[in-house]
Amino acid sequence: MERRELEKHTGYPEMTIVEAMKKIDVTGSGILFIVNTANQLIGTLTDGDIRRWLIQTGNLNRKVSEVMQEDPCFLSDSNKEHAVDELVKRRMRALPIVNHRREIVDIVFNNRNEPEEVYETTDRLKDVPVVIMAGGKGTRLLPYTQVLPKPLIPVGDKPILERIIDQFRKFGCRDFFLILNYKRNMIKAYFNEMEHEYQIHYLDEEEPLGTGGGLSLLKDKIRGPFILTNCDILIRDNFSKIFEFHEKSGNRISMICSLKNFEIPYGIVHIGSHGTVESLEEKPTVSFFTNTGCYVVDSDVLEEVPEHTFIGFPEIIEKHKERGNPVGVYPIRESAWLDMGQIDELEKMKKSFEGI
Repeated sequence: MERRELEKHTGYPEMTIVEAMKKIDVTGSGILFIVNTANQLIGTLTDGDIRRWLIQTGNLNRKVSEVMQEDPCFLSDSNKEHAVDELVKRRMRALPIVNHRREIVDIVFNNRNEPEEVYETTDRLKDVPVVIMAGGKGTRLLPYTQVLPKPLIPVGDKPILERIIDQFRKFGCRDFFLILNYKRNMIKAYFNEMEHEYQIHYLDEEEPLGTGGGLSLLKDKIRGPFILTNCDILIRDNFSKIFEFHEKSGNRISMICSLKNFEIPYGIVHIGSHGTVESLEEKPTVSFFTNTGCYVVDSDVLEEVPEHTFIGFPEIIEKHKERGNPVGVYPIRESAWLDMGQIDELEKMKKSFEGI
């Protein structure tokens, strides 16, 4: 592997967590190998390490040295031929090959292009219902939604709603509740003409109720935690781990939040006292976590949703926070969240499925 390629997968202990997240996200390997100033391997950092750190502290600006795993696994270059066997035995994503000075000279990856959790198939969530808010008009996707309801807009060779269901089927989900309004008969007709090994329950809004108000239609229909998602997003992450986090956390609601790196397209001027310029920043990048529109929710939340009332789910979250009910965050990498809420984002989502 060439030096330039190796550098894509290496980081330094002085990097911030957010800098490391950006680098891991670009490579898609889910792991960063940490080297010192002499380019010697001293540790590893995975997206899982970062997630656990953020859940505990929420701090994006601390150093990688505080989070990385020391004593990393590696093979000497004289034993490189055993790398694949080691990957399988240790269930690793990647294995660095080092020379006698412990400098990384190569990295052997498993034969997958994405982190392992994306491919996991399990029945872990077979008893967990999935509620999909599919009743909006999709005005940001005009003129597409003048013809089709947003849930039926194709992404590749399938409508977005079918792709959402497929992603949850990988984890065993088999009960899907669709809250419908706009062009609902078209949505029902599409799925009623399909053969599928899961149950779809249709809940019709007679008036627009928002991303939260529609949940009032679910009262007495769901018991226990359920997954709630908008119909215009895909989360490419391990929902078994997400659900496990929710169960262990004691949260009433767990929000799935994605890192977002936004470059401000202007130079920023920091002004001091008496109108003096303290510093200049040319097109700085701001990093923050944003709500993806996907949650794990305890069913007792449904009992408190007002009936016949338009309300967004974020407003419901705020009400629970005001009462002191625990609301938590499960952080995911930026590339794990695909959003088709706007035309340009829809095109990005389509490209991600090219060739699949």
